[in-house]
Amino acid sequence: MQDTAWDGYEKIPCLIMKGYLTMGLEAYEELQKVPTHIFLQAGVGSMSAAMTAFFVNVYREHPPMIVLVELAQADCIFRSAKRKDGTFEVVAGRMDTIMAGLACGEPSHLDWPILRDYAGAYISCSDHYAADGMRILGAPLPGDERIISGESGAVGMGVLAALMQDPNLSEQRERLKLGEDSRVLCLSTEGATDPDHYWDVVWGNVEF
Repeated sequence: MQDTAWDGYEKIPCLIMKGYLTMGLEAYEELQKVPTHIFLQAGVGSMSAAMTAFFVNVYREHPPMIVLVELAQADCIFRSAKRKDGTFEVVAGRMDTIMAGLACGEPSHLDWPILRDYAGAYISCSDHYAADGMRILGAPLPGDERIISGESGAVGMGVLAALMQDPNLSEQRERLKLGEDSRVLCLSTEGATDPDHYWDVVWGNVEF
C-alpha cells in the first residue's frame, strides 16, 4: 500500500488521506482557540494535504497559516512552490537522513494541488532541526507534557523553536508573522520507531 498516487492508482491513497482526517478531527476537538499557524511535515504530501484541506475548511472564516516543512534532500514541494507555474518538481539522488518518513522526492499528484493552493509557506531544512525537535518534546519545561516523537514527527517543533529563538532567522519569523501571540499547532506523526536511535539522538549527544 502506497500513500502516493499515480494514474490508475488513486483509490487507496484517497482512503489513506481520509484516514489522516481523523488526526485533524481529534486535534480540532481538543483545541480551545483557533491556531494562527499549523506546521505540517511533508513527504509525498498525503498527511499534510489532508490536514490542510481539513483545517482550511473548518476554520474557513479565519484559516491558519499552513507551514510545510520538508527534508532538504527531498524538498520536492518546496521546489515546486518556487516554480510559480503550478507544476511540481521531482527531486532525485541520495537521501541520507534520519527523517526516513520524509525521504520522498516526488509529490503525490492528488496532494500537490491542495498544498500549492492553500499552504502559506514552505520550509526546507536539515536533520538537526528534527533532532532538536525530538529533544525539546522529550525534555519539556516543567508543566508541559513529555512527548516521545520520532524524527519525521518532531521536525515541525524543531523548526518552530529555531524560528522563535535564532536571531539569524528573524526575517523569516517576521515573514511568517510569528510572535508572542501566535498559537501554533504541530502534529507528531510517529513515536520512537527505532528506540536505539531515539536514545542516541535525545541522550547520546549525536550531532547532525
